[in-house]
Amino acid sequence: MNNREMNVRLQLTILGMLLAVFSIAQNPIVQTYFTADPAPMVYNGTVYVYTSHDEDVTEKNFFTMRDWRCYSSTDMVNWTDHGAVASLKNFTWMDKTNGAWAPQCIERNGKFYLYVPIHGEGIAVLVSDSPTGPFSDPIGKRLIDSDHIWQDIDPTVAIDDNGQAWLYWGNPKLWFVKLNKDMVSYDQSVGANGIVSVEMTPEAFGSKEGRDGKPGTTYTEGPWFYKRNNLYYMVYAAAGIPEYIAYSTASSPEGPWTYKGNIMERAPHLAFTNHAGIIDFKGNSYFFYHDQDLSKGEGFKRSVSLEQFRYNSDGTIPLMVPTKDGVKQSVANLNPFKKVEAETIAWSEGLKTASNSETGVFVTKIESGDYIKVRSVDFGKGAKTFEASVASVSAGGKIEIRIDGKDGNLIEALEVASTGGDQIWKTVSCKVSKIKGVHDVYFVFKGGEGELFSFDWWKFKK
Repeated sequence: MNNREMNVRLQLTILGMLLAVFSIAQNPIVQTYFTADPAPMVYNGTVYVYTSHDEDVTEKNFFTMRDWRCYSSTDMVNWTDHGAVASLKNFTWMDKTNGAWAPQCIERNGKFYLYVPIHGEGIAVLVSDSPTGPFSDPIGKRLIDSDHIWQDIDPTVAIDDNGQAWLYWGNPKLWFVKLNKDMVSYDQSVGANGIVSVEMTPEAFGSKEGRDGKPGTTYTEGPWFYKRNNLYYMVYAAAGIPEYIAYSTASSPEGPWTYKGNIMERAPHLAFTNHAGIIDFKGNSYFFYHDQDLSKGEGFKRSVSLEQFRYNSDGTIPLMVPTKDGVKQSVANLNPFKKVEAETIAWSEGLKTASNSETGVFVTKIESGDYIKVRSVDFGKGAKTFEASVASVSAGGKIEIRIDGKDGNLIEALEVASTGGDQIWKTVSCKVSKIKGVHDVYFVFKGGEGELFSFDWWKFKK
């Protein structure tokens, strides 16, 4: 083999490796919007992730955030978009139009309580009968009544084994209250009017020089409080800007806390802020955080990413490196013979989602060349027909159904004609070459110039 042949083979090998990496890219887990401050909740066999939302257009060179979004998954690789489940408009007692910061939701007795910080207005709470809303304001005022409302951000909540609910929050300090059983008020008998200030010591949260030049702790903001086995964890954004993720542990929900070190250190594509969430689901442990990779380095346009990990035998958390691959293995295969929402996505390019009261959430802003990837779809012994709900005011286009790659094997191309309006939905179908086994499915959209159609749901038939 001569040098030229060796160079060609090397180039092909490198290209193959790059394509392989691209094909398994999973981070960030949402590509249709900029999402940040992930707060995962496991409920009834499903993971719900509540996020803040950085708007596409940044105003005044600062965080531009007006609502809170929710995504869910049963397999940890495909995420269903439930849209904006709450917004600043839920609160009639204040007139803020920006500042919908890091939320967290928890279930108790069939109700779902969404704790939200409003920048400059402190911490409020919303309640719903469903994890995806609609949420409403049960008390008509802020929940946390303190004299430091600008520092009252990033609430995190957990319910102890004995039924006591604890709410922590704060930047640059850490406070907590003992929530009452109604989850919308707190015990006023402890601390200062019910609010307890955590002692910020180097033993509890590590040490670094403070903002005033004096010795301080690494704790900055974004606490994530939970219990696993017999240990309480406080995960938090650390060391100021740029932030990394560190954690402390305790044998009691009230501390004292012991500093344990870093979970994720600063990396080039991480945002200058960060916020973590950790859960166990179906025998696996998952670490949520946000970065600025999707926006190509814009710190006010962040995106939620996810890594799978294992605790060390002593309960400590290993140091993690952010990856593009994310979660490599699904914990369940997707059933294509049941109606699947089009906004159930492992990866997408070029499109958006929208919603209304009649249709719910749907995929829109579809142009030629855009695509949706859905991972680990189990066709079993075979599928023969494909159908989809679409709406189009234009000439429409095609949905190419491909497997195992954007340019993978073409199963069929579904023709989409004009339905007569962007909210006039019609079900169209086509026969497909018999597909068997488990595959990643790619819906590749083709057509003329401009927006082609909207896409609500899909389904295969045997």
